[in-house]
Order: sequence, then structure tokens, then C-alpha cells
Amino acid sequence: MKFSTRTLLLPGPIGAIDVALDLPDGPPIGCAVIAHPHPLYHGTRDNKVAQTLARAMVASGFAAWRPNFRGVGASEGEHDGGRGETADLLTVVAHARRELGRPGPLVLAGFSFGAYVQMRVAAELQEEGHPAQRLVLVGPAVSRAEKLTAPPETLVIHGESDETVLLVDVFDWARPLGVPIVVIPQADHFFHRRLTLLKRLVEDAMLTVVRDGAAPSGASSDQTAGTRPAS
Repeated sequence: MKFSTRTLLLPGPIGAIDVALDLPDGPPIGCAVIAHPHPLYHGTRDNKVAQTLARAMVASGFAAWRPNFRGVGASEGEHDGGRGETADLLTVVAHARRELGRPGPLVLAGFSFGAYVQMRVAAELQEEGHPAQRLVLVGPAVSRAEKLTAPPETLVIHGESDETVLLVDVFDWARPLGVPIVVIPQADHFFHRRLTLLKRLVEDAMLTVVRDGAAPSGASSDQTAGTRPAS
């Protein structure tokens, strides 16, 4: 798989957002925004799970945007418990959609705390009328997400042996939403020795997004997938 990576600083709500942009070998078919785990516990955009998500997206033909949360790398500001991080990711999403230059699917992917933030981002985009086409939540920090929902087509991947976010808690969160969970046997929170399988599962899910155009959750059947907000 050939791809290139460049870094850039985007103007955010309170200052610069430090972003790595992974590009496929050819025009991207859509854009994916990847959110990393908790910054107060050494989470960065270079976390192995976040990088694996980005590689899966690039292999599927997407441009993958990996921002650092506030206070990480060259991103300005301080950790804001998910509120400011949501505002920053919405900024990245808007920029990614403009850069794509045409309608195309948007995928929001996140790991742990990043999955929680992406649920917030997805809810904001839905309310604005410009929803994402797919959510990919890996090891989601569901204890933070009691009041957040996810559409049934969301891809949730969790480790059977996760001691940071217990599998039983993820089932309790997903059950009333009707969201299925893909469980990787013997995998811990960071998917040690399971990253190749994680990448394959995400790539398989992206085949559906590419094939069907994945109409946004809650959209009518005649709504065009990948509709971009007015710039």
C-alpha cells in the first residue's frame, strides 16, 4: 500500500490544531477523521491503534486526517474533557470536506476517549444536517457516553480482555441502541498482537461504504451521500 503523509497546522477555535494527513496513492474517494486516545494518559495521533485506523482508511481510498488533541504536539490549548476537542474535530471535518473538493463519504473513527469524542462530533453533524456516513468506534470509552447514541450501522470493535473499558459495559451501552459489537478474542485495550486483524475488520466495513455510498444515518433514501456543508 502506497501512501504519503504530511503535517499541517489548521486554525482552530482557540489556536492551532496539529494534524497529520495520510493520503492514498491516487485521488481520495472520501475523507476520514481519526481521533486518538486520552491525551492525559499519553494518547497522541501516533498511537498504534489510531495509526492502524488511518492505514485501513487509506487502503480503502480515503484521505485520513489525524489531529492531535489540545495540548498534544503542536496543538494549542489544554485538555477540555471532550467539549473543546469536539469543536476542534468539527473544524477538521469542515476542512477535510472542503479539501476533498467534491461530495464524498465522511468516516469518523476513534479509539477509547477518541471514540467518545467522535460520538459527540457525529451528533453535532447530524443536528446540522450534514451527517457522517459511518462511525467506527474502537474500545469506546462508554462510561463517558451514557447520553450519547450511535446509529445501528456503527462499527464497534472491542477486545474480549479489555481491562480499561470492560466488555460488559460496552454491551450495556450498545444493547438499547441495537448496535452490534465485534469482539476480538483475547485482545486487550490496545489490541496488542491484534492490530492486523483490527485493520482487516475496518477495511471490510469500508467496502460497504465505498460500494453503497452509505447514505448518512437518518437521511432519506434520496439524500446524496457525502453532502458537504456550505463553505
